[in-house]
Amino acid sequence: MHTVSIEGIKVFAFHGCIDVEGKVGRHYLVDVHVDTDFTEAAENDDLSKTIDYAVINDIVREEMMIRAKLIESVAQRILARIKNELDVVFGVTIKIRKMSPPVPGDAESVSVTIKE
Repeated sequence: MHTVSIEGIKVFAFHGCIDVEGKVGRHYLVDVHVDTDFTEAAENDDLSKTIDYAVINDIVREEMMIRAKLIESVAQRILARIKNELDVVFGVTIKIRKMSPPVPGDAESVSVTIKE
């Protein structure tokens, strides 16, 4: 088993339960890890036989632009699209971090992680 990862995808989006979050937005960081078998790709130097991280980046950016109250919902959508649109996916882990969240006190980020 192998893993293709793309980490720290920076996105500005408008998720959150508070109305103002839908208006002013926040910065997010997204990490994606896809478990696969890229033996054939490595042996033949063939991108079509592995996970194209540019496609993962596009999926993340498209789904992050669809407003949701919960980043849990966004993570689930990203995971579902990766599983449905990419070949040879054995598992996916998505982590979404909301930077400077509107919580009492001083927090750098809050995050959710989903694995399947």
